[in-house]
Amino acid sequence: MGLHRFKPLPSGRMGTLWTLAMIREAALVEFGCMGHMLYSGVSLKRAGVHDACKLYSTHIEETDIALGDTSRLDHTIANVVRHDHPRVIFLLPSSIPEVIGIDLPALCEELQAKYPETLLLPFGQGGFDVIQHRAIQEALLLLAKMLPVDVERTEQPTYNLIGSCADLFRFQADANELIRILDGAFNMKPVCVMTSDTTVNAIEKMGAAHINLVLRREGEPAAKQLRDRFGTPYLLARPYGIAGTIRWVNEIAQISGLSADDAFLNRERKSALGQLLPVLPSFRHVTRSHPDEAILSLGGHADVVRGILSFGCEELSLIQGSCWCDCPDMSSEEIPYLAEEGWMKAVQTHQKGFLMASGEALDWAGRNPEMQISNPDTKWRLHPYEPPLMGFRGAVQLANLWINEMAED
Repeated sequence: MGLHRFKPLPSGRMGTLWTLAMIREAALVEFGCMGHMLYSGVSLKRAGVHDACKLYSTHIEETDIALGDTSRLDHTIANVVRHDHPRVIFLLPSSIPEVIGIDLPALCEELQAKYPETLLLPFGQGGFDVIQHRAIQEALLLLAKMLPVDVERTEQPTYNLIGSCADLFRFQADANELIRILDGAFNMKPVCVMTSDTTVNAIEKMGAAHINLVLRREGEPAAKQLRDRFGTPYLLARPYGIAGTIRWVNEIAQISGLSADDAFLNRERKSALGQLLPVLPSFRHVTRSHPDEAILSLGGHADVVRGILSFGCEELSLIQGSCWCDCPDMSSEEIPYLAEEGWMKAVQTHQKGFLMASGEALDWAGRNPEMQISNPDTKWRLHPYEPPLMGFRGAVQLANLWINEMAED
């Protein structure tokens, strides 16, 4: 691993942990060092993850590594089953067992007979050769393969949200806004919010939903798995802005065959536009008379960057500036991946306009921390009630951030 001034790309282990740590009725056992899980537990609490999956570590020593001893895993699982009675125990490898070649799936298969009431589900991607986004994709897919059971469709239309995970900034607030919109537009309730607000039981019933709404590209393989098994159609999109959210609702209506409540959509559109109306002339003026101050630069998850960019440029006529994503596998001509040196240069050269990036980047550059759209974060997020960035209310929040940034400049 090379030297980094800031936090490097999170490992696959962290991606898996951020995906699983919010699932209630489950426990997670890491076959690794105690310090890993202690530090990770604090990180999850900082992100607002509480009272969800029970987190444990086996704690391994030098003799375990040298002799390949796995008895600590057996003892830990026995204690967790005895004290917590979880429906499922997720097994998470750390880098050391991955490097020395411990076969975690084989161990689980051997131990499963001891615990007929508890499913032991091993996950991979614990080494340094896989980054968080790939591990999130694999974790969502494995959950969709292993936990859902055969169920009948619900009588009333329902849906699953796939890809709401703790690595995304304001993941809970965004999910809550989409739940509110779907309730108003279609009177639809979620079967499963995967994984920011869910249980083992809810994941088991995912096949009962009428449509799967995928919020990030890492969730598409899981949606395809559910489509192939249950015949459930899916939509991959993150709705940003007023027009973007209405377009998202209309796409859901087209795929599902449902009719959206036009009265609700008109109220939401009218309310959001009414709140934006006083500042729209200011946006038009700055774009026309001071175009260098209307430049919108963004850094974060590729789907988040693309969505916010679309709202800012298409609905408020802002001008695209430097945009980058935080995953090399998602790099494109429009939104390339920038490593540490690249995004530092982009931030330093950004003198005017709007800069929205990670809390770490904004803090280092001395820029407005309220413009954060991605992690790494530098603050505690104890509750899920901050304004969203997606949906109708997210559109007002983004415009509010931009107009105040203009006023300060």
